[in-house]
Amino acid sequence: MMTLVFEQALNGVQLGVLLFLLAAGLTLVFGIMNFVNLAHGSLYMVGAYFAATFIPWSGSFIVGALLALAATAAVGMALEVLIFRRLYHRDHMDQVLATFGLILFFNELVLMVWGPAGLSIAVPSWLVGQVNIIPGVPYPAYRLAVLVTGLAAAAFLYVLVSRTRTGMRIRAGASDQQMAQALGVDIKLLFTGIVGLGAALAALAGLLAAPLRSVYAGMGEDILVLAFVVVVIGGIGSIRGAFVAALGVGLIDTVGRAFLPRVLDALLSDQIADAVAPALSTTLIYLTMVVVLAIRPRGLFPAPGQ
Repeated sequence: MMTLVFEQALNGVQLGVLLFLLAAGLTLVFGIMNFVNLAHGSLYMVGAYFAATFIPWSGSFIVGALLALAATAAVGMALEVLIFRRLYHRDHMDQVLATFGLILFFNELVLMVWGPAGLSIAVPSWLVGQVNIIPGVPYPAYRLAVLVTGLAAAAFLYVLVSRTRTGMRIRAGASDQQMAQALGVDIKLLFTGIVGLGAALAALAGLLAAPLRSVYAGMGEDILVLAFVVVVIGGIGSIRGAFVAALGVGLIDTVGRAFLPRVLDALLSDQIADAVAPALSTTLIYLTMVVVLAIRPRGLFPAPGQ
């Protein structure tokens, strides 16, 4: 039993780091630029499709993944230059409607380019199999690699934002855009870079998740909802908050789906318990958000100025 709990907790942390990769870019764009980007989930999908194309073409998982990250970052920066800049001074409803239109556009685009059939990415041969994390507790090597990669990306983002001159500019832009611009910060270039970074992080989440699931049109919408929940719980604009909230949401979702059926079996039939447990697990996530907002309306770790 303890082995199962440990494995499911690791699965929850692994889901959490994937959610963080998606939510980090979302919270940066929302917190710094005050821009609601519903199309962020589409970048997650586009990154997965690019990876499904470049990995077989290059014959290398790593090379294909790097190409997918670069291509998705370029798509994100193009969106910022061509579309987002025209929406910064519009109200949030206009931003929601415009980026929702981008969701429909990208869904139709991938259907036209890649077709309606879903794609798959094979686990690289050097990550097939299991490793013993502790004696007697095997864990899939690829899932462990996803966990390590996500934590490494989180550490990189922390260092970038808190320990570098670029991060200083990002923090200045979040606190006071006009003052930062008066001090010589190129706000347009900063915004383009933030969107590109967020797109690359979303693509990383998409390509890491693809071998565990599949690649299909519309795959970004479901996880985007959870990413918004993470942003709200953690605090808009807060990288630390997004990380803590993503781990919490990942654990609640994974552990709930694994163990709630066992609890419900005592009260309901097996078939009903298996059907109710996933919905109840998702409900617990939203209840957690409600409780956090009731206690801390700005989230767990709100960014300064939010």
